[in-house]
Amino acid sequence: MSKPVLGIMTLYLDQRKKLEERHIYEHMIKEGKEMGLDVYVFTPSDVNNSKGLINAMEYDPDNRGWSRRWRSFPNMIFDRCRIQKSPRFQQLLSFRSRYRHLLFLNRPLRNKWTIHQILSTKKRFRPHLPVTRIVSSTSDIHRMLENHPTVYFKPINGTGGRGILRITKVPGVTGTYEVRGRNHNRSIIKPKRMPSGYLAQYLSGWGNKDRYLVQEGIQLELPDGRVHDYRMLVQKNGSGQWKVTGCVGRVGALRSVTSNLHGGGRATMMDELLSKWIEDPVQSANIRKEAEALGVDIAQFLDGQYGGLCELALDLAIDKTGRVFLLEVNPKPSREVFSQVGDMAAYRESMVKPLEYALWVYNQKKNAKNA
Repeated sequence: MSKPVLGIMTLYLDQRKKLEERHIYEHMIKEGKEMGLDVYVFTPSDVNNSKGLINAMEYDPDNRGWSRRWRSFPNMIFDRCRIQKSPRFQQLLSFRSRYRHLLFLNRPLRNKWTIHQILSTKKRFRPHLPVTRIVSSTSDIHRMLENHPTVYFKPINGTGGRGILRITKVPGVTGTYEVRGRNHNRSIIKPKRMPSGYLAQYLSGWGNKDRYLVQEGIQLELPDGRVHDYRMLVQKNGSGQWKVTGCVGRVGALRSVTSNLHGGGRATMMDELLSKWIEDPVQSANIRKEAEALGVDIAQFLDGQYGGLCELALDLAIDKTGRVFLLEVNPKPSREVFSQVGDMAAYRESMVKPLEYALWVYNQKKNAKNA
């Protein structure tokens, strides 16, 4: 009896066909084999449309080696493709359009602004959403700064902290702003002070055609000046139910306005970081429970709105009063945060859950067909 087949779809990082998460795929293929799931890896450029075949990458856990073989299309596709500015991303868009009838475990999510708007329609989510506006002109930023001492200026499709600026009113110096952040290569820029009238000129040269949001800044600086937040992974399990796999604290690099690990941040256990921020252990425990309930609620809601989701990473902030904020939703989460803090159980679970969910989906479809 043939095994169900799962194709993990990703993108090469460069012309040399480098894969970003090869070691993750090795783990998933090994775990899949033990579960009775046949797993291979491919990219849209490996697809021969005329023959209906895929030049798949296969991993042999026994010999610890990779090889290629022409394969039929899989029963299910686990889309791990992140946004790239390359011809490879255009190939991806063509693949998704051409093969939209195939069974995807996780469809692409909308941009940050659309997600914010749809969550804002529900009263229960509003207390957890920082005030956010789409930027049509610099006056939108000035209006936000009238009500908030700090705002964040971020691209609606940005990832990894790229192109994010923090704009702060300089205390005691009327009409002057300090701008910090990261450029589009993720490098930390030198802080700049400027009069409010110069802000429009500065932002117009920021060098990205993407649209931007301006978002209320939440005070998240630790005593040493580093910013921090939390990355929560929420996934569907082998019964199709959303569950929290784990949550890890992130502390940004020195002088960074974001906590992204790729930008020099470090991961730490959530409870350890939260206990330093909220010293009352009872309050701290309640905040964690609230954050986890919020994560599952948001995942269920977005899945109901858009369908075709199986995992989401939520970037959460907790202010000094213990209020939980949703900063961002990421549909293509990394798993390394768990290994970096030594939570190997959550690390393994983060890779196994999509496989268990894939088997559940496959069996649901098969049972419906046989009914």
